[in-house]
Amino acid sequence: MGVSDRIRIGVVTGDDLLPHLDRLIASGNALANMETGEPLSAVRDRVLSANAYIGSVPIVEALARGANVVITGRSTDTALTMAPLRHEFHWADTDWNKLAAGIVAGHIIECGAQCSGGNCLVDWDTIPDMANVGYPIVEGRADGTFTVTKHQGTGGRVSVQSVTEQLVYEMGDPHAYITPDVIADFTSIQLAADGENRVRVSGITGAPPTDKLKVSIAYRAGFKAVGTLVYSWPDALPKARAADRILRERLDNLGLHFDKILTEFVGVNATHGPLAGEAGDPPEVQLRIGVRGSDRKQVERFTRELAPLVLNGPPSVTGFAGGRPKVEEIVAYWPALIDKSVVQTSVEVLT
Repeated sequence: MGVSDRIRIGVVTGDDLLPHLDRLIASGNALANMETGEPLSAVRDRVLSANAYIGSVPIVEALARGANVVITGRSTDTALTMAPLRHEFHWADTDWNKLAAGIVAGHIIECGAQCSGGNCLVDWDTIPDMANVGYPIVEGRADGTFTVTKHQGTGGRVSVQSVTEQLVYEMGDPHAYITPDVIADFTSIQLAADGENRVRVSGITGAPPTDKLKVSIAYRAGFKAVGTLVYSWPDALPKARAADRILRERLDNLGLHFDKILTEFVGVNATHGPLAGEAGDPPEVQLRIGVRGSDRKQVERFTRELAPLVLNGPPSVTGFAGGRPKVEEIVAYWPALIDKSVVQTSVEVLT
């Protein structure tokens, strides 16, 4: 028996809106940027992709039609867990609390080991065998409760703390975590230890979803280049700051203009910014400076100004062995909303 005799593959399409953008815009769908309010027409000629975040419904349909594997276009991360739960337990479209539980389950495991010990803040240095970390498993139940665990004998740790940290990941309004399927209330979640590397999740409530889908749009937004130099003690930070001033003056003298120049002093304040407080006298500081602009030639010219600082700038510098910074095209993100009625999904099961 061949593979095709054993496996049925479900294919979900309809998320790709790129071929329909002009028609949508012409019919009054501005696809305005959710952050700025600017209509998509402002960057239409630079758009590379446009995909709606579809929910679990078409995936559930594929499973109901006998698919063993489902391949889908742009989907919410949570739908990948929600769909098999809905299919297995036959949750109704209006079982808001149960659907919300499926969303929470998906949110907990969507980042893999981030809920089983990876990137865990509390007692991070005591988490065992991270080189062989175990990835999370959801043991779902028909009533919407579930347990998060991992395979025995694997590294990492599943705990109330590790699950809690994942729950607040990418969190907006904790009362209203919006998905195409349901709105989940994360303040209703109850967590309890349920044995070693086991956390029971219960109490989740939900509400009907909105009539909108989020659309992820990517567009060309110019070019960038980032370069670094390392300055050593003594006076590592003053040297790095002086190099930054010299470089900026050079760029100005050359008549180079950019949409943005960003300087960071790694080892001092690149992570925490002004919250880092006084730097003191660090043993070394990495100067990291980047530019962004629409003119590739000007960005390219910037990359030729780092190397001269090694001999023409402050002393005790290293870290330029990698050569000139690389010019990269910027692909920017444009978030938008669209009526659900506009997006028509299709399910095909291949045998």
